Amino acid sequence: MDNKLASVRGYLTDLQDRICAALTEEDGEAVFDARVFEQRRGTARPRVLSDGAHIERAAVNYSHTGGAEMPAAATARHPNLHGASFKAASISLIVHPRNPYAPTTHANFRFFIAQPLEGEPVWWFGGGFDLTPYYLFEEDAVHWHQTAHDACEPFGVYSEFKKRCDEYFYLKHRREARGIGGLFFDDHTGEGFDDAFSLVRALGDSFLPAYRPILARRKDHPYGERERAFQLQRRGRYVEFNLLYDRGTRFGLELGGRPESILASLPPLVTWRYDETPEPGTPEARLSEQLQPRDWLANASGEAS
Repeated sequence: MDNKLASVRGYLTDLQDRICAALTEEDGEAVFDARVFEQRRGTARPRVLSDGAHIERAAVNYSHTGGAEMPAAATARHPNLHGASFKAASISLIVHPRNPYAPTTHANFRFFIAQPLEGEPVWWFGGGFDLTPYYLFEEDAVHWHQTAHDACEPFGVYSEFKKRCDEYFYLKHRREARGIGGLFFDDHTGEGFDDAFSLVRALGDSFLPAYRPILARRKDHPYGERERAFQLQRRGRYVEFNLLYDRGTRFGLELGGRPESILASLPPLVTWRYDETPEPGTPEARLSEQLQPRDWLANASGEAS
């Protein structure tokens, strides 16, 4: 099992390097702060880019960790693993572009091994990626989901993982979706380790082809104070989700991880204005309707909405 964990670690650190290099090139100005932190439970490799020409903040963080007992965030879904020791490796990333017409994106890929008090080790993969636009373009949504679909095609899991993503990234207290979804999966073992790891590599390798063309199209789109104000307001929804519902955030904090790294996923600027309601008929007012879960690949027109 240690050989399997080493293979996953090697892939995730390489993926981290590739994504950081691509985002640095796309921004064209800022570079990632790259450090390594040895912690009581493992090693963290946070990579954070701030105040770029096109990217206001990006965090592409890798960590591997372990402990004598699974944290509550994990055992809540695996009550049979109370008291089990564990090892884990993960990469988690967020990109907050400066331009309101360029969407925020998030991705996460993780591998767990738990050793129960009795019996054989238990392992699984989890992860996925999702997109959060502030001004929605149909062609971007279609491209995003088509790329996700194509990566899933050899494994036949797109519909299942899309549905899970729509369900997970939902703000229950506001009764609205966070974005247009993507893929989400957990407790995945496939037909064995090789099959499950192949799926994770396919999805991880598809992230840049899914997101980078969208960022490149939208990063220079003209915008004004109105669009910027709306972006900052909608970023508040992102913060609410991360602090109220996100399992990865809770897991990292429960493990005693470095808060600066864990909370680097939050946008650098955000506003909450009391009872702010967009004017009817405006693009801002239409966003909530556009974010309802739907089949983006059915009768796709490719036209901007």
